[in-house]
Amino acid sequence: MQVLIKRDDLLHPPDDLCFCGNKWRKLKYNLIQAKAAGYKQLLTFGGAYSNHIAAVASAGQLFGFSTIGIIRGEEHLPLNPTLRHAKGQGMHIHYMSRSEFRKKQEPEVLKRLEEEFGIAYVLPEGGTNASALQGVEELVAELRAQTVIDARTSVVVSCGTGGTMAGIILGMAGQGQVLGFPALKGDFMEGEVRQLLASEGVSWENWSIHRDYHFGGYAKHKPELVTFMADFAQQYGIKLDPIYTSKLFFGVLDLIEQGALEVGDKVIVVHTGGLQGIKGWEERFGPFI
Repeated sequence: MQVLIKRDDLLHPPDDLCFCGNKWRKLKYNLIQAKAAGYKQLLTFGGAYSNHIAAVASAGQLFGFSTIGIIRGEEHLPLNPTLRHAKGQGMHIHYMSRSEFRKKQEPEVLKRLEEEFGIAYVLPEGGTNASALQGVEELVAELRAQTVIDARTSVVVSCGTGGTMAGIILGMAGQGQVLGFPALKGDFMEGEVRQLLASEGVSWENWSIHRDYHFGGYAKHKPELVTFMADFAQQYGIKLDPIYTSKLFFGVLDLIEQGALEVGDKVIVVHTGGLQGIKGWEERFGPFI
């Protein structure tokens, strides 16, 4: 078995770890559409440590949009590294109560935000929409240019909203296998991915979800995961983030070692970035390297 890593964490210069990986791919066509439609500002949603919030802030700075980040929960000072970055890139930070945040896509909430901040191109939390899927599909086109993709190929990716996985499934077009490793606890991911595929009018079944490597849920961890991240960085010179990719690589390697991962001759593991999250994680839990 051949195991390859798609280094999407290297899509953007290392001085800005925020705008790379799946966030770049999911934002690409949204930014093109926003610019073509004449929008001057972007508005989006996320938690205080959100990779998406950090990426939108960077994108706004790079491409000339003002940006507004609607953050779940109350303000905590000093700002964590993610929000410090976002503010440093010019993003206006606005906090929203958790109860209202749950209603963020309802028309009356969006109207209220427009009245307060003006007209903006609205990006969903996590950045997943039809334009995001289009951007992620291009990852598979790159893979085809870099290596042979056939029926014996499995592409493996971490899952948050399911958008990156759905985009890869679309790009694979029924060929090979796509395996998803959720960073969140629960059995909802299958439904999320299936709904995204249905929105594109397809029903490919060459994919599966492995739910046993969330390490307690979103942003949760256990000592063996911390040890794994440090060992992986030391052995391969590749940093993993504590929220998504560390759980992905731990799960993939564990299942391969057990002989329990039904894959073909080639496994391509997608490193989706997210390394900006390391600073915030270490601020709370201490250094892991």
